[in-house]
Amino acid sequence: MGIWEYGTILFTLYTSDFCYNSEMCHIQKFADDTAIVGCIRDDQEEEYRCLVRDFVAWCHNNGLQLNTSKTKELVIDFGRDRPRPRPVQIGTEEVEGVQTYKYLGLWLDNRLDWTSNTRQLYKKTQSRMYFLRRLRSFNICRKLLWMFYQSVVASVLSYAVVCWGGSATKADLSRLEKLIRRAGSVVGMKLEPLATVAERRTIDKLRSIMDNVRHPLHTVIHSQRSLISQRLRLPKFRTNRLGNSFIPRAIRLFNSSLGGRRANRRTGTFL
Repeated sequence: MGIWEYGTILFTLYTSDFCYNSEMCHIQKFADDTAIVGCIRDDQEEEYRCLVRDFVAWCHNNGLQLNTSKTKELVIDFGRDRPRPRPVQIGTEEVEGVQTYKYLGLWLDNRLDWTSNTRQLYKKTQSRMYFLRRLRSFNICRKLLWMFYQSVVASVLSYAVVCWGGSATKADLSRLEKLIRRAGSVVGMKLEPLATVAERRTIDKLRSIMDNVRHPLHTVIHSQRSLISQRLRLPKFRTNRLGNSFIPRAIRLFNSSLGGRRANRRTGTFL
């Protein structure tokens, strides 16, 4: 285990006593990345702002200094012509509001249409395609080219595809699929389409949630079980955005994978 891993574990242990989880707000931590997520309805934002103040105070009392210049606030709001809420403050400094933010390698935007994320994936994949072409110029065999594609190119294209695969626009997905076909011509074989990868990983993720009673979504998925079959009941939704999100999409794919068989029985502050 390297120095970075030890430092990450120690930092996680050091900050583990500050946690918060309610119906409207929670704090999400991964190593030294912290996100305060709040759902604000009817302009009731006091809980969210109070959580930010409490976290800032906790950091101050425990010898941790927040870098305000690296702290950003992303407001996700699908309403039209709605005034932007007043910015969050850390001490006397205001936190910068942004329209896009990279969190744990995933680009989030204030409309959750994933355009920014697919644009970044396209650029990053294109740069790695150069190395794939260079390998082919050395007459590398197909198997090694395929292994390089899977580990260096496909790993970028399909990163966190469970999150955005069902909600990205057709135009954005088409651009990424073209890159895969281009890579296939370099490797010399037909490569698995991104849509197929996304569907398989979505079903696998849903199954892992169903098997893990400690997962936050386990009870949500379990409540959708049918009493007369192995299928899951599809939750109600009024917008395509919600219908294409993880749970409805995963349930549709899961039910489709069963075929006809029957059984017997949100505003975020990133710190």
